[in-house]
Amino acid sequence: MSTEHPVRVATAADVPAVKAVTDAAYHPYIARIGVVPQPMEADHAANVAAGLVHVTGEPEVVGLVVVEARPDHLLLDSIAVHPDAHGQGVGRALLAFVEDHARGLGLPEIRLYTNALMWENQKIYPRYGYEVVERRVDGPYDRIHYRKHVRP
Repeated sequence: MSTEHPVRVATAADVPAVKAVTDAAYHPYIARIGVVPQPMEADHAANVAAGLVHVTGEPEVVGLVVVEARPDHLLLDSIAVHPDAHGQGVGRALLAFVEDHARGLGLPEIRLYTNALMWENQKIYPRYGYEVVERRVDGPYDRIHYRKHVRP
């Protein structure tokens, strides 16, 4: 885990920041993909209450991940970095946290998906060892699904 960007479980007090960071990170994609990205419509309070949200940044939250343990993998449901924090290693620290978290849970794989029109992500994930599994349309979302095997 990154010491420069320590990650902790979000608390109820973080819910407004979780919403603000998610909205700031995903808002630029609305015009490009033609719909509101699903993470912006998430029930942030419920996700925080369920222990699914992990944040980084003190005193202000600048990044977060929403992860959910499944029987055979860890689902990286959302990752968001505030645009003001781009280029500071926040995303890298969050991805390292997700891998450590999966390993700690004994899960052999991380899975995630991104909208096909969020082409920036298609350059980022392979650099961190994620491979494309499939492209699938889910309702209004054209998604590329990725996976990464976690070494014990």
